[in-house]
Amino acid sequence: MQDSAGSDPMTSAKLRVAIAADNLGFQLKNDLMTHLKAGGYEVQDLGVDSEAPVDYPDIGGAAAQRVAAGEFDRGILVCGTGAGMAICANKVPGIRAVCVADPYTAERAKASNDAQIITLGALTTGRELAKKLVDIFLHAEFQGGRSAPKVEKIMEIERRYTR
Repeated sequence: MQDSAGSDPMTSAKLRVAIAADNLGFQLKNDLMTHLKAGGYEVQDLGVDSEAPVDYPDIGGAAAQRVAAGEFDRGILVCGTGAGMAICANKVPGIRAVCVADPYTAERAKASNDAQIITLGALTTGRELAKKLVDIFLHAEFQGGRSAPKVEKIMEIERRYTR
């Protein structure tokens, strides 16, 4: 979507992106950080800073809390498969995280589900595909329409079980 000046209102320079990984995702996280910084994104590394073993719930939960608090517009979490990070992030109230492995899911995560976070598997997703998936997710916007009531129902489920 473009404004009257012809520029994209959601440019990479305006998006604040959190990125975090466990030890299995360390190398892919670093590759994605380089890619995102080259694309002009405001990126913050929320860990880890080595391949020393760490429990992904500690990293994923803390990062998702910061996205939920509004410190970041979007988040990218990386572990071995992406599944563990997605489960952890989705435990944080207000977060919708989607494990992505293909371009269509990366786009629909935001466009249909208004996800704030995607997760990737460093052991299952090649570096170039991971960069493509991240780009697709960060350029997508929530479309509302028929998806808005579905997202509201998701939020109602969360409210019902977090009281």
